[in-house]
Amino acid sequence: MGLAHTKHLGTWGEKLQIWVDTTKGETTHTNLVSRSWTLVGSSDVSEVLIADESGQEEALSLIGLVPWILVRCSNWKMVPLENLVAASRGSGTRIAVAIEKEIELCGAAFALGGGVDAILVPSNLVVQAAKIAEDKLEFEVEDRHTGGSVDEAEVIAVERAGVGERVCVDLTRRLRQGQGMVIGSQSGVLCLIHGETIASEYVPTRPFRVNAGAIHSYALLSDGKTKYLSELNSGDEVAIVSEKGVHESATIGRLKIENRPLLMIRFATPEYQGQVVVQQAETVRLVSSEKGAISVTNLEPGDRISVVTDNRVRHIGIAVEGEVTEK
Repeated sequence: MGLAHTKHLGTWGEKLQIWVDTTKGETTHTNLVSRSWTLVGSSDVSEVLIADESGQEEALSLIGLVPWILVRCSNWKMVPLENLVAASRGSGTRIAVAIEKEIELCGAAFALGGGVDAILVPSNLVVQAAKIAEDKLEFEVEDRHTGGSVDEAEVIAVERAGVGERVCVDLTRRLRQGQGMVIGSQSGVLCLIHGETIASEYVPTRPFRVNAGAIHSYALLSDGKTKYLSELNSGDEVAIVSEKGVHESATIGRLKIENRPLLMIRFATPEYQGQVVVQQAETVRLVSSEKGAISVTNLEPGDRISVVTDNRVRHIGIAVEGEVTEK
């Protein structure tokens, strides 16, 4: 088996190629396809069936010797694919994998984070494969613009805010020190709330978690929109921002909403006044340029904290030009 013809795609096509298996039917979405797979042989692709360890060893032995290896698995498994992806990096050999089910697309595209170089799919999966390829390209952009800039604000007051519902956001990846979510009561000026990555003598770290605050608060998403914490769902992608202003994204795996005692932290920049309502707990921290990650229970008027500012207003979470007053 092999390739009948090849054409180059722009943008994401060179990142993750879509090959269509025409032996199982033609596709009308030819603009999304970089190769069409037929029964004609091709000198640049070596095909390997992985049914057991010997198949994996055969594929590994070809790395560095051939331009492409097309992997077919008799019983779909991620580990052999990850082994091939790891071994092929920097070798000059690229890995393609045959996919039969939609649920397998994401695993192949993101195997070991970087994923394979091409996926061979039947015609009925071309559109879904193209969407995964586009998602992969967006994921690989390290500095994702969210429409706001990281500034400093001065804490004006720390006040008790009674008891209310607070939201813990558990992510599907771990955060690093200095990273957190962007949360607040005014969409134009949001606080950087640090992830639970710092050890405490009382509780273990939860590096995948951000204790984000009261349920009414805005949360900044990875696409620059906002949602109320009450609207977030598992699967949503939120913006992760570092103390240096680097933007990344993370997917929500779980939300925990519980009644807890709350604090209201009021702050101001030269242009904005804002506030954020958070749980009264030592493990909830904001980011301070002077003191690093500082517990909200230790905050004092005059402390400097990191905030994300945006002078646009929000309409169902989308930033638009206009004016609004939020207190």
